[in-house]
Amino acid sequence: MATMSREFLNPPPEASRTFALSELMVRPRWRKTGASRLLHHSLLADRDEDLTALCVDVTHPKVQALHKSWSYREVGEQQPFADSPLFAVMLAELPLPD
Repeated sequence: MATMSREFLNPPPEASRTFALSELMVRPRWRKTGASRLLHHSLLADRDEDLTALCVDVTHPKVQALHKSWSYREVGEQQPFADSPLFAVMLAELPLPD
């Protein structure tokens, strides 16, 4: 994921260490309570990498918008397998702003 996320950037960022975030979900009863932001930001708070990357199914624009509100930007799209969904590749610089 780390190398893959930077292949979309030209020129690639000088910051080279990337933390790949995958499959962080919040149970339905905890959605819209701030729990996902708290979990996400807590997970990344003490990371020593320069960047964080994740993929979001493009059929979930609300999830993409949520990550954009957390300082991610879409840098490309990827479909890892012929029968898999199309994913938006998103990247953010660490540390995240508060």
